[in-house]
Amino acid sequence: MDLPVWQALYAELGEKGFLPISVALDTGGAAAAREWIEKAKPTYPCLIDEHHVVARLYDMINVPSAVWIDEQGRIVRTTEPAGAGDGFRTMDRTTFQMPPEAIEDYRVRREVYLNALRDWVAKGAASRHVLSAAEARRRLPGPSEEQALAATHFRLGTWLHEQGQTEAAQRHFHAAQRLRPQSWSYKRQAWALEQPGLAGGPPFWAAVDALGDRRYYPQIEMEGMPR
Repeated sequence: MDLPVWQALYAELGEKGFLPISVALDTGGAAAAREWIEKAKPTYPCLIDEHHVVARLYDMINVPSAVWIDEQGRIVRTTEPAGAGDGFRTMDRTTFQMPPEAIEDYRVRREVYLNALRDWVAKGAASRHVLSAAEARRRLPGPSEEQALAATHFRLGTWLHEQGQTEAAQRHFHAAQRLRPQSWSYKRQAWALEQPGLAGGPPFWAAVDALGDRRYYPQIEMEGMPR
């Protein structure tokens, strides 16, 4: 659903030096992701990251997430939800309809985020949305011991899945989830490999409901973004 949004922004800003790069985090590879990419017909690069390397490098624990990188290769905004919010949790799970206030919240969040990107493209380092090097380092400090161990379990689970050892793979996927429960990427990938459609099925919604008052997407620290 996000690919056409990036395509429209690329058509608007591409001549000014803006280049989105979309990455599908899917161990299922092209068989799982190709259909969605081809339907969107993007003219910008769309990659398929079977081993979640990008997620590990930039600390992505959910989708859609985005990181801003300037022409010098410097991270100017660390990983954060790309204009997404928790309004989907109010969706009627039978009709898949959301109440008007949730739809409006999503529209505002997306508009604020895309306008921030436009400001960055127009002003570069002078944009008020660009983080200082010190702030970027603070927000992306590097993995803790538990996070590193979780990533190791996830990588081993991926390898075992590729070898056809699905039960052993799931044990390591579960260990990764236990060590880093904040990672929805770990959860949803394990569910998707266990059974097609499960990543958006009952286990997913049960885990979302278990959050209670806690957020699914962390709050984006950006001027104008709804709280």
